[in-house]
Amino acid sequence: MDTIQSYIKANKDRFINELVELLKIPSISADSNYKNEVLKTAQAVKLSLERAGCEHVEICETDGHPIVYGEKIIHSDLPTVLVYGHYDVQPPDPLNLWHSPPFEPVIQTTNKHPEGAIFARGASDDKGQMFMHVKAMELMTSTNQLPCNVKFMIEGEEEVGSSNLSIFVKNHREKLKNDVILISDTGMIANDTPSITTGLRGLSYVEVEVTGPNRDLHSGLYGGAVANPINILSKMIASMHDENNHITIPGFYDKVEELSDMERAEMAKAPFNLENYKKALNIDAVHGEAGYSTHERTSIRPTLDVNGIWGGYTGEGAKTVIPSKAYAKISMRLVPHQNWEEITQLFTAYFERIAPEGVTVKVSPHHGGQGYVTPIDHIGYQAASKAYTDTFGKTPIPQRSGGSIPIVSLFEKELKSKTILMGFGLDSDAIHSPNEHFGIFNFLKGIETIPLFFKYFTQFYKE
Repeated sequence: MDTIQSYIKANKDRFINELVELLKIPSISADSNYKNEVLKTAQAVKLSLERAGCEHVEICETDGHPIVYGEKIIHSDLPTVLVYGHYDVQPPDPLNLWHSPPFEPVIQTTNKHPEGAIFARGASDDKGQMFMHVKAMELMTSTNQLPCNVKFMIEGEEEVGSSNLSIFVKNHREKLKNDVILISDTGMIANDTPSITTGLRGLSYVEVEVTGPNRDLHSGLYGGAVANPINILSKMIASMHDENNHITIPGFYDKVEELSDMERAEMAKAPFNLENYKKALNIDAVHGEAGYSTHERTSIRPTLDVNGIWGGYTGEGAKTVIPSKAYAKISMRLVPHQNWEEITQLFTAYFERIAPEGVTVKVSPHHGGQGYVTPIDHIGYQAASKAYTDTFGKTPIPQRSGGSIPIVSLFEKELKSKTILMGFGLDSDAIHSPNEHFGIFNFLKGIETIPLFFKYFTQFYKE
């Protein structure tokens, strides 16, 4: 521990400056206009892995954005840890809500981050957390503390569904062979309450289109006589929840895992203050499925949410039209045992069935993935728990997350290994939102904790 802390103290400013430089590159995978910036980021990640001590690093081309692969193999008798992360980021829109430009990182203190936080797109999701592993690797190789083999797989399409990663994994099973997978793309309860994510929700993401007349119409001449696609779409979406906020799609809950009262009681032990939660979001009431707590609604229950809706005229001033088309993007967060492809089919059939006469509808699936649960008796979880205990002075709480990392279930299917989710972000980091940030404390604490995971996992593996 002394060596780890001394190395971090001596290199703290350089670590932060290197992350700031990485955050300046707008690696927006969803926008083709940033293709060169995404490639530039991949090259920067490759260079950082080489400097960290990886003996072999390459940029692997895909049909989309490239994957950066690196490794350092010490001995075949030792276990291998595969580190996964992503270097692509979400679009920064809406830009007017940022307090500082999203790709011009600034460090500011906050109530939760008295030591400062880096404000920039990708600071927490996932450049900052991915870069912790790069710097932890540098620390271990520079101080001769790397106890096992390590492989890195850092992709550039996580924010758009990782479709090419699945192909890469299936085609390179031997290259990616490992004993455990380590990911930092999640969070923890608080800086004084460490936790380890043991479950992720799955995801089904679709786009819907409702078409009425063959062109936009004058709302005075045609209003009241022709179906308005925006009105129709709004009613269809509203009908997908009942008065208890229960999703009305037939068959949607058929495979939902119901946790026991004992399991729910264990979940309830995690610190949570409802009034602080509402205050942080500036809302006067929470909302969700009847019969479940706020934490349960965001972790062990499935959801259906509209992520975007548009149609007609949305520019400045007035334009009186009945639009020809209306659109919406809809995401469904799923729990273990719900199959995302099956849920997509159920949604499509239901959406088509509830469409009234006078309009036609189209459902276009985007991407999805399965939910995932890591058993807490796995040596990877036990190694992570011991590492957190050493650096935070507290045993971490296992908790399920409301987020989705679709490739985790793919890893288990194709690589036959469990994934450990060692997140160091906070719910308040504003990932996917304006003013995303990542605490300096969290960044450095991750670099301090990760080498201990390697140490304890190797020990447990040998026992």
